[in-house]
Amino acid sequence: MNISLKRLSALTAIVVVSSIFATRSSADPLPGQVLKFDQEPMVATPVAGHIFFGHDELSTAYGVGNTANPPLNYQGRFMADDFADKFSTPVVHLTWWGSYINDNNAAVPPQPHVQKFLIAFESDVPQSPGQTFSQPGSVLQYEVVTPGALSPGTFTEKLERPADPVLGEALYKYNAELKLPFAQKPDTVYWLKIAALVDVPQPIVVPIPPGTTQWGWHNRDYTINDPQASTSPAVNPGEFIDGVVPGTNTPIWHFQDDAVQGDLRFTPGAPVGSQIVQLNMLPQNYVFVNSAGVGPIDGPQGIELKSKDLAFRLYTQVPEPATCLLMAIGLAGVFATRRRERIA
Repeated sequence: MNISLKRLSALTAIVVVSSIFATRSSADPLPGQVLKFDQEPMVATPVAGHIFFGHDELSTAYGVGNTANPPLNYQGRFMADDFADKFSTPVVHLTWWGSYINDNNAAVPPQPHVQKFLIAFESDVPQSPGQTFSQPGSVLQYEVVTPGALSPGTFTEKLERPADPVLGEALYKYNAELKLPFAQKPDTVYWLKIAALVDVPQPIVVPIPPGTTQWGWHNRDYTINDPQASTSPAVNPGEFIDGVVPGTNTPIWHFQDDAVQGDLRFTPGAPVGSQIVQLNMLPQNYVFVNSAGVGPIDGPQGIELKSKDLAFRLYTQVPEPATCLLMAIGLAGVFATRRRERIA
């Protein structure tokens, strides 16, 4: 009888563990990858009787000022956002969303799509008496990904939503497989920087000419909670409700501090520790109407007072089947031991 019960417990544990991993991995970019941090994009979010489509902030650097192919360095603007989750497992895969800014002029050729993205994980410089806002610190790891079928070092681009009726910007979804997993610690704040790298044959002038690639990182849907993000007291404040949408009872979910934008210089061949230089960083808020008076964009009036998050997901790798089996056997042993204790 005891042997039968042990076998039943083991079988039950295996089924439970297998179902957990199967459920968690059913929508993953690649088999065996599970979600560990999730800030959903604002695609078409209903708030206060209106639909909001979100917007993108420029995060593009250009290879200018030299004739090398590829360029020796890139200069431009970047966006970065902070994150922390409850897991010690490494990041192996990223998903994020973005658009080609001002790519809605029928009189000029469409913008060439991005062929290289810089992805960097960085430490956190917390807000302090001498630092009015938190921001990225030292670069812990970076790599450049290029288009291709998903494998280490490549990314894919897929249309998520046609051009919205406010800004006329189509939204794209990106997936990238890291060449080197990022080994993070649980409940530890890091920063993620994603910037398009664009090779151009001549120096870029400002304003950027129409038809030149201008890629921007899309904002988070603040009405959706991320239950996998770290929370207080492990990370303070972590994922929390930062008030409500003006004029409604809709909560504004926000993680930690502001997303930031700054000036970027990326020199792949520079000495270790100096490849990425970031200056003039400033926190970013959601947008009600833009500088041209176009809007509302991210929400009703008052949303521009709220700190902005960016839209991205982080994935890790689930254990191999043999490891899952060992976990199931361990669970079965726990169940059997507890049963013996109850019988005794």
